[in-house]
Amino acid sequence: MIPEDLRYTAEHEWVAPDSTAPTDSTVPAVRVGITDFAQNALGDIVYVQLPEAGTEVAAGQPFGEVESTKSVSEVYAPLSGTVVTSNDQLADAPELINSDPYGAGWLVEIRPADPADLDGLMDAAGYAALTEQS
Repeated sequence: MIPEDLRYTAEHEWVAPDSTAPTDSTVPAVRVGITDFAQNALGDIVYVQLPEAGTEVAAGQPFGEVESTKSVSEVYAPLSGTVVTSNDQLADAPELINSDPYGAGWLVEIRPADPADLDGLMDAAGYAALTEQS
């Protein structure tokens, strides 16, 4: 099932506004993770490499890696901005991405350089159509 309240990329990342992010800026941070489709294709995830807070990321460029028993895959920034925080739980429990990709398995929170970039991402219907073609 593809959550309706998220936005998606063709590289299988999801983006959600994050209500727990610090509110010291007029631009709220968004939470980023990989989709259920992506984690299923990867298999058992054993290691995750994520950027530190303060790292600048560019839309469409790799910002981290997810290593599974099958392969190593880059994770791409869905939009440009600054990493606010990374999910520290994944260092000890990378399998959270497999068991809860839309919840505890999130990767990073990014403060977008331009919040309007969210409008350029796919909605759930668009992402569903993409995964049906795969």
